[in-house]
Amino acid sequence: MKFLKLTWKNSFRHKLRTFLTILGLAIAVMAYSVIRTSVDAWYAGASASSPNRLVTINNVSLIFTIPMAYKEKIEKVDGITGITWAQWFGGVYVDPKNFFAQFAVDPVTYFDLYPEYIVPEEQFQDFLSQRNSVIVGRKLADRFNWSVGDPVRLIGTIFPGDWDFVIAGIYTGTKEITDESQWFMHFAYLDERMKVEAPPRAGQIGSFITRIDDPNRAVEISNNIDAMFENSIAETKTDTEEAFQLSFVAMAGSIVAGLKAVSVLVIGIILLVLANTMAMTARERTSEYAMMKSLGFRTAHIAGLIFGESLFIAAMGGLMGILITLPIVNLVRVGLSDFFPVFKLDPITVMLGFSAAIIVGFLAAIFPAIKAVNTSIIDGLRIID
Repeated sequence: MKFLKLTWKNSFRHKLRTFLTILGLAIAVMAYSVIRTSVDAWYAGASASSPNRLVTINNVSLIFTIPMAYKEKIEKVDGITGITWAQWFGGVYVDPKNFFAQFAVDPVTYFDLYPEYIVPEEQFQDFLSQRNSVIVGRKLADRFNWSVGDPVRLIGTIFPGDWDFVIAGIYTGTKEITDESQWFMHFAYLDERMKVEAPPRAGQIGSFITRIDDPNRAVEISNNIDAMFENSIAETKTDTEEAFQLSFVAMAGSIVAGLKAVSVLVIGIILLVLANTMAMTARERTSEYAMMKSLGFRTAHIAGLIFGESLFIAAMGGLMGILITLPIVNLVRVGLSDFFPVFKLDPITVMLGFSAAIIVGFLAAIFPAIKAVNTSIIDGLRIID
């Protein structure tokens, strides 16, 4: 108990220095946690992916379409238990800055393959009964203050013209990582208009999504699908849903790599800040440590005081950093909701941030402790503060 009391008093002997050190550690832990959360946000789509879903797109690029006629062949492939399709719409709501994901889908099969999207039954039936109706995610509805029954007009970009819709339902996710910022409309509504205004574009989709009976056969089934359309006018590329989502992350690979590098750099900053503080503290107390040795304190006691003080400051900085991280993450989530539909502070990130502070606290005390222990009583007493 006396040892802990002495550690406490030593920690706050220089109150301003200790406070500034703890604040610096807190800011560093907060920065590390926010950066790691940003990296996790890039991978949110892949994390939410199902292992038994495959995505088939045009082999050239996602921006090129594939014929709807492929559906009959794909659904006959051994191992496939369900199939649906989607087409990116790309409309503008009021202002081009109001970006959000918009997909034209087949209502029944799409929501069958994505059970993580929960829609009240009554709302879903209304969606099925109206060709120009849409289902939107809870976060998207909250963002624009939409309610069921509201009319919404989008200005087409990929598919030109004014498009009028009615919100039939609002879906929620079964998990926190489920994207609730999407817009789903009827593919039939889009296709019928294309048949009139742009016949060559009718019967074309962006991707097929298939459900398979065994995730272990994903590669085999993917190869079987693509083999059917080799040397066709629209060759295909099939991947697991996770691999498909990770392909978008790869497009921003340099950004993600940069964020990871900065997170490591932040840990280095924490170490330098605390190591400098502990070095100054040990140097100032050299004569005190020598006097303690002369009074019978063992080297373990001296080292324990230095490590205890360093670990205490590190723990305080880590805890404060976690406390200020929570509101900061909430602010970032609101500010970057257009870019990161899922921006959530993971408990693992919190643990890593606090653990990093503790590890740094231990490392920062090593050299001051070694110096204090190895300095003889005579040499220590020669130093006059």
